[in-house]
Amino acid sequence: MSRAHAKPERRKRVLVAGIAVAATLTAGTAIAAFAAGEGNNAAGQSIACPKPVIPAVPAQAQAEVQRELANLDKQIAEANNRLRTSAGQGGPNFVQNAIVGPLKDKRVAALNRIETAIGRVAEKPEGLERFAPCGVGSAPAVAAAPTKQASGNNGNANGNGNGNANGNNGSGNNASASGKTIECPLPVVQNVPAQAKAEVDRELANLGKQQAEANERLRTSAGQGGPNFVQNAILGPLKDKRVAALNRIETAIGRVAAKPEGLERFATCSLK
Repeated sequence: MSRAHAKPERRKRVLVAGIAVAATLTAGTAIAAFAAGEGNNAAGQSIACPKPVIPAVPAQAQAEVQRELANLDKQIAEANNRLRTSAGQGGPNFVQNAIVGPLKDKRVAALNRIETAIGRVAEKPEGLERFAPCGVGSAPAVAAAPTKQASGNNGNANGNGNGNANGNNGSGNNASASGKTIECPLPVVQNVPAQAKAEVDRELANLGKQQAEANERLRTSAGQGGPNFVQNAILGPLKDKRVAALNRIETAIGRVAAKPEGLERFATCSLK
């Protein structure tokens, strides 16, 4: 074969090889981009969920409610691990369909169990499911709590017009406390490090014990003191004890991780 015929053949081979290399690079770029998270748009992000606001929890339900709150934390951790290990899987709706959606269902179940636990011993809270949806990067906004319908008797006790408990006109200490109990808000303590869990659990149990003791004091002191007896002799001291226990929880966590602040907001209790 002459040189004149050989050159075009060599140019043709070079052109074909160049096209093959370009195609390989293009395919490699697409695969790398998908693996980097373009398939689910969640690369480098985490799942965030709103913290449930739990109303006052009776002492009898404290342990079960705390267990379900810890379960909510566990569910978030498992979902974030799934998000991390599944980077690049599925299409654009993979995270929503395979991780965020199932997480919401699990949270609804846990929040319903919290409602049920409280409802066994006190008025059952409603609407905690509004804290179930989570999002990637940031927690979604939470709807307002459902409002309770007013009863048909305009709030009069036993249907009478004076609204006095037991018809005693408010005399003595516990006219306003008769038949009532002391209820306290359940502190929301999340992401407790394993090293601090025993101490935190002990202080949470201590909070339940304090509340039970205050209710026993309320029951056995009926009729004592003046109109401010319950506030001064029971609710006030109970708040001080709760502040101390909540501070110990903050300190226990702060020894091994970022110290939470503001748990004292759960110290104030009231008559229900």
